[in-house]
Amino acid sequence: MDRKDLTEMLWFLAVAEERSFTKAAARLGTSQSTLSHNVKRLETRMGMRLLNRTTRSVSPTQAGEKLLAALAPRVAELEDDINELMAVRDRPSGSVRITLSDHALETVVWPKLEPVLKAYPDITLELNCDNGFRDIVEERFDAGVRLGESLDKDMIGVRIGPDWRLVAVGSADYFAQHGAPQHPQELVRHHCINQRQIRSGGLYIWEFAKDGQELRVRVDGPLIFNIGYAQRQAALSGYGVAYLPESLVSQDLESGRLVQVLDDWSPYFAGYYLYYPSRRHNSPAFNLVVGALRESGT
Repeated sequence: MDRKDLTEMLWFLAVAEERSFTKAAARLGTSQSTLSHNVKRLETRMGMRLLNRTTRSVSPTQAGEKLLAALAPRVAELEDDINELMAVRDRPSGSVRITLSDHALETVVWPKLEPVLKAYPDITLELNCDNGFRDIVEERFDAGVRLGESLDKDMIGVRIGPDWRLVAVGSADYFAQHGAPQHPQELVRHHCINQRQIRSGGLYIWEFAKDGQELRVRVDGPLIFNIGYAQRQAALSGYGVAYLPESLVSQDLESGRLVQVLDDWSPYFAGYYLYYPSRRHNSPAFNLVVGALRESGT
């Protein structure tokens, strides 16, 4: 097998894993036409179709699945060997991809990693903000960030932030007009700023607890967002009550721009964890990122 044959197989592997010529081309840094031409040339040389192509999807044929099963573990072993080789270098390098929420990025991850990148310029860090639960293995992320209560059992979890809580807030003008709720159930009579759950597609049900009693309240209102910063701005503008991370609105509460209600009903819960699958080898760059994010004392 010459080098050209190996290149064609690696390009087929990228298309088969991504199930898309567009994504595979972006991953490989080449054009879709060049990628398609090379895969077709591999199919011609092997005398069999390896991919089923439609205008909407790409999937391996039965023969393609067999080739994928043969190639993928060997390429993974090669990548592990290269990572071991990179470990002997004085300066960690390479790319690390992490999926996380905008709140986790702003409050925990970026403050800890910003100085690391300045000290190790050979590391490329991709932080992909998404408030839904991503499949980090299928989507080829190195790690993700979730609340401790949401971790999958088959993942390694590293605590990276303290416990925190959601607090119910609104503008002083809003509460002056509508009154301040004294009990979570009273929120059903208020204009509330909702959050759309990306994973389920439903609206977040506000969760409260006090003296061992737990309440889940379905609220309603004129606005629905999927990020906390937009909810905060809507609350500041007087559109209603928002249920937001305390750290996101702490300065607004201190300045009086927002007013907190139901404080004794807002419980703390497990903070953010970095999670990733168990592997035989992790790159020096990834280990450096994990070490920088790890919460003191864990």
